[in-house]
Amino acid sequence: MARIIEPEAGPRSKRAAVLTAAVDCFGETGFEATKWSTVAERVGIGQTALYHYFESKTHCLLTIMRLELQRSHDKFIEATADVEDPVEALRAAVRAAYDVSDHEVLQMRILQNHMDLLAGPRKSKREETERTAARQLVQVVERDWTNLIVRGMSQGVFPLRDAQLLGASVLGLIISVWRWYRPSGPTPLSEISELIEGACVRMVAT
Repeated sequence: MARIIEPEAGPRSKRAAVLTAAVDCFGETGFEATKWSTVAERVGIGQTALYHYFESKTHCLLTIMRLELQRSHDKFIEATADVEDPVEALRAAVRAAYDVSDHEVLQMRILQNHMDLLAGPRKSKREETERTAARQLVQVVERDWTNLIVRGMSQGVFPLRDAQLLGASVLGLIISVWRWYRPSGPTPLSEISELIEGACVRMVAT
């Protein structure tokens, strides 16, 4: 799958700042409740300047979703690349999923809250490019987790079952956390990570 080439970030480019501000606003207030002008205010530019980087608020949202999916995929590959034991690879993948900053937590919340946006085509060419890339990444992520389980089954470490169903179940358990987890809440992410890691191993290996 070909990656979308990010625009060149010149010294005057505010694209990264716009994305950061949008993640903060969409993650804290919600996409629908966030005014496009509020993002511009946070960056310190006029609202019309936003259209130099994104043709719409939805275009910006889809870009955030695609970038988060790419980040998650890259983390999975990095965490599991050199781990031969399937159980340890599964554990490493789960730990990597929760090795995130508060800002990345917001990105994942945004992604999970707007997955339905990836279902249907967009009229805008730029929005459709981002949507298509994000959908492909969803498929790649699902394939990665399924293949990890298939590898464990082929080595006789995991019982033979429906690997695709197991992969989807494990991934669903992991990402469900982002709908309710808040960094300011009473339970630290490390504790949640340990709990989910154990649950995923039991689900797949027993």
